[in-house]
Amino acid sequence: MKKRYIFYLDKKKQVLSILIFLFLQVSALYGKCPYGDAIIVGSIGECSNLIPILAPDSASHEIASLVYDGLLKYDKNLKLIGNLAKSWNVSSDGQIITFKLRQGVKWHDGHPFTAKDVLFTYQLMVDPHTPTPYAGDFMEIAKAEAPDDFTFRVYYKQPFAPGLASWTISILPQHLLSGKDITKSPLIRHPIGTGPYRFKEWVSGQKIILEYNPDYFDGRPCINWYISRVIPDMATMFLELKAGGIDYMGLTPLQYKRQTDTAWFKKNFKKYRYLAASYTYLGYNLQCPLFRDKRVRQAISYAINKQEIVDGVLLGLGVVATGPYKPDMWAYNPHVRRYFYNPEKAKKLLAEVGWQDTDGDGILDKDGRPFMFTIITNQGNSNRLNAAQIIQYRLGQIGIKVKIRVIEWTAFIKEFINKRRFEATILGWTIPQDPDLYDVWHSSKDVPGGLNFIGYHNKELDKLIEEGRHTFNLEERKRCYFRIQEILAEEQPYTFLYVPEALPIIHLRFHGIEPAPAGISYNFIRWYVPKKMQRYSFIP
Repeated sequence: MKKRYIFYLDKKKQVLSILIFLFLQVSALYGKCPYGDAIIVGSIGECSNLIPILAPDSASHEIASLVYDGLLKYDKNLKLIGNLAKSWNVSSDGQIITFKLRQGVKWHDGHPFTAKDVLFTYQLMVDPHTPTPYAGDFMEIAKAEAPDDFTFRVYYKQPFAPGLASWTISILPQHLLSGKDITKSPLIRHPIGTGPYRFKEWVSGQKIILEYNPDYFDGRPCINWYISRVIPDMATMFLELKAGGIDYMGLTPLQYKRQTDTAWFKKNFKKYRYLAASYTYLGYNLQCPLFRDKRVRQAISYAINKQEIVDGVLLGLGVVATGPYKPDMWAYNPHVRRYFYNPEKAKKLLAEVGWQDTDGDGILDKDGRPFMFTIITNQGNSNRLNAAQIIQYRLGQIGIKVKIRVIEWTAFIKEFINKRRFEATILGWTIPQDPDLYDVWHSSKDVPGGLNFIGYHNKELDKLIEEGRHTFNLEERKRCYFRIQEILAEEQPYTFLYVPEALPIIHLRFHGIEPAPAGISYNFIRWYVPKKMQRYSFIP
């Protein structure tokens, strides 16, 4: 009798376990989830500004994307869908877009969101006193209006292909910023948006804490807290991952291929791998006399073995870059001039410009000046540092002496890049879904705080950028972007180095992650941790 009673209890437990499992699966399927826990994310750089239109760095945008919303966003297949806008209509000539906004949305301080906020954000973008590098798209608008609280309409001067995509930009609160100097706003460090997470705390140099928004219009996020920890060194960050101090980081190729290929990591974490929407480059300050002649820049590109960097630094987890797009984009031109490793050709080009080793010391010189310069890059990115060291070695072989300087991220951006206090730099750009290159490459962006900080000017390229953004004809746009890549390949204002693979690793307790063309974070608010696996019931 006793044995049968125990068996009955065991059977009851099994049924209960099955029911709990089915409940979790059905809940996830229908957009509900077990709420709770925190995700702790490692970041090599600290945010500079949490008003996104002022921020030039990816760390700031990563946090801001959870605090603010745009009118539109990209879904998992990189298709534009509604966000703060529930619907929109584009006129037959492509010059008028009318957005119908969601009703009942509130800012994190409880103030209602309306079309006045969208109109205000537009006016802020085009205000000459707003130091934003992202104003270009909004300068194409002839007029904007908010005929009622939930309708916003824009009239473009001419057809503008990136028009819809530009409205993924974060909408800002009029009631908190109107009539004030945005550069001195408390929102820089204490943002208030409409997004899925509310700002809670920023401890400088250490962490930023976000807390779920219980009133989010698309349903409250499943994970209670998002915590970004600043850990400037990738090796230290990896140790924190192993010790349980963080849940999520981007691995280096060495960490991905060798250091995490163990039974323990497979039991506790899941790794992902896909071609990142970014590229890494060696950029030249074109105001520096060393780099004004394109033959010098071409020579440096020939002297660098880019495949060696992909194989040696990325361990094959990436591809050689040939321009500002990645190979799986429709705008990518596979037929541009290539700079395969050719040190003899590099020496010949440098000799044409007058650089020769006249004193036999192994360093090229011209008019009594040795060919030497410094490459700066940011602290915490081992791939960039390792690439710099390979470049230093290869350029040394043809008589160019290179020094490397690694700088803490915030100082790197504010004191060196923004102020153009550099000769050459290794950096990376995110590749947007629309191939428009205006903000980085148009000569009008060669201004203080602009993204064309190398000072590149080319009239034909300017014209092509403008043509490409002012037509909806895909073949015409493709013609423009193919020719733009040919010009950049010829002139080499950057030596385009590589397109890396994204290598995120995430603790296995996080469920709901669904890799797609958009990567993995597009549905972050639907990630969840089953109750039994939750680690934090309060902010860690």
